[in-house]
Amino acid sequence: MSESDRIQTTEEDSEPDYIVMVKNVTKTYDTGKVKVEALRGVSISIKRGEMVAVMGPSGCGKTTLLNCMSGLDDLTDGEVFIGGIPLTSMSDRERTRYRAEKIGFIFQAYNLLPVLTAAENVELPLLLGGRNPKDARDRALEALDSVGLRKWETHKPAELSGGEQQRVTIARSLVNDPEIVFGDEPTGNLDSEVSGEVMTLLKSLNEKNNQTFIIVTHDYNVGKMADRIITMRDGRVEKEFVPAPF
Repeated sequence: MSESDRIQTTEEDSEPDYIVMVKNVTKTYDTGKVKVEALRGVSISIKRGEMVAVMGPSGCGKTTLLNCMSGLDDLTDGEVFIGGIPLTSMSDRERTRYRAEKIGFIFQAYNLLPVLTAAENVELPLLLGGRNPKDARDRALEALDSVGLRKWETHKPAELSGGEQQRVTIARSLVNDPEIVFGDEPTGNLDSEVSGEVMTLLKSLNEKNNQTFIIVTHDYNVGKMADRIITMRDGRVEKEFVPAPF
């Protein structure tokens, strides 16, 4: 039986307008001595092609929510649907494959391998997934071109500025043509000018490719470039709003 046959979803869960649906999700970390309720009944829906910023003070649960939406963390209760498929119905191997094929990640730390060139860093996920080396290199160069770094393909991370390294990370996150890109403080290590350039790039890619971007940030200058801001406090959604035009 195929995965699509095995996984049954309701009409509501498979609404085509929503690529991510979070329903009453809780996440509790149990250290054995103390239980920490990181998420307390969170419910949100995100449309396909939307750019959403998740904001709030440190410890409010925004990174935990991102990890639960992407399948990196297991849920304590509730459900997350990605493209109508409930994550809890997937095995660990299926979730790993789904992340590799359909999801991109941009982190605050660039996580680039220092011994590899920009092109080699970008093509690495494709090679690990079994892609033909020539095809992987061609796709990597296309991704670098999309972020304006084709001329720097042979440079190693130490030879690039912080903004350029983050652009390489963005290219790596896009090389699989993912449906969703998750960003965890993607501009956290950048100054305000470079941060604005990176966010302008992400917004352009979001509009051009109709890819969904979900970005965790504490910086309102970053959040206001999203289509919608979701604020969190104490593990709960506090409010959602459309930022004023900038």
